[in-house]
Amino acid sequence: MLTGLIDAPFDAMTAYTEVIQDDMLDLLAVGKLRMASATAFSLSPEAAATLNAEMALFRDRIILRPQEMSNHPELIRRLGCIAMNGMIEADIYGNVNSTHIMGSRIQNGIGGSGDFARNAYVSIFMTPSTAKNGDISAIVPQASHVDHITQDVQVIVTEQGLADLRGLSPKQRAEAIIDTCAHPDYRPMLRDYFRRARKHSYGQQSPSLLSEALSWHQRFVETGSMRP
Repeated sequence: MLTGLIDAPFDAMTAYTEVIQDDMLDLLAVGKLRMASATAFSLSPEAAATLNAEMALFRDRIILRPQEMSNHPELIRRLGCIAMNGMIEADIYGNVNSTHIMGSRIQNGIGGSGDFARNAYVSIFMTPSTAKNGDISAIVPQASHVDHITQDVQVIVTEQGLADLRGLSPKQRAEAIIDTCAHPDYRPMLRDYFRRARKHSYGQQSPSLLSEALSWHQRFVETGSMRP
């Protein structure tokens, strides 16, 4: 995703992050990224070799700080960071699962995503709209595990589109996420669920059908696909 910024109309960018990965080196190498501050590297063998071979190029463009500085809430807020984090899934109200597959199988740790999501100027979460050749939808009725609550999630992006959730009510958030972020194969199912939830839910703040909210995940566990 970060490599795509090479062709974007942004120049002289700076990065304040926890970990520098391959794509950020690419941005530094071509000059799109002027400076990157982090606390560690997480590089592929190829990128690590490039860093070592071209250290003269990168030495004045990278600064490593202690984690208590790189992830400090006050610094993140004062700098006005645009936080861009990956996710496994989001539900229709914007709760984000970034660590567990089907709610129980850990994929990765939460890292510093919570520090940046809660304190950033804009908190963005991104993912492809489907996984496993379309058998898993990244947009679901209810997240099977929640790392980032809806109040900390302002923008959700998939290859289908961008949902700016700032200032929206829970129902408006659901409509925006379904209409712009969900894959077309799953959009009718989500709309059907949301329509019935508004009609039959116990309450109307964030309508939910408790007997169905996690049925997509259960269907995948039993059949290998979230599709009916």
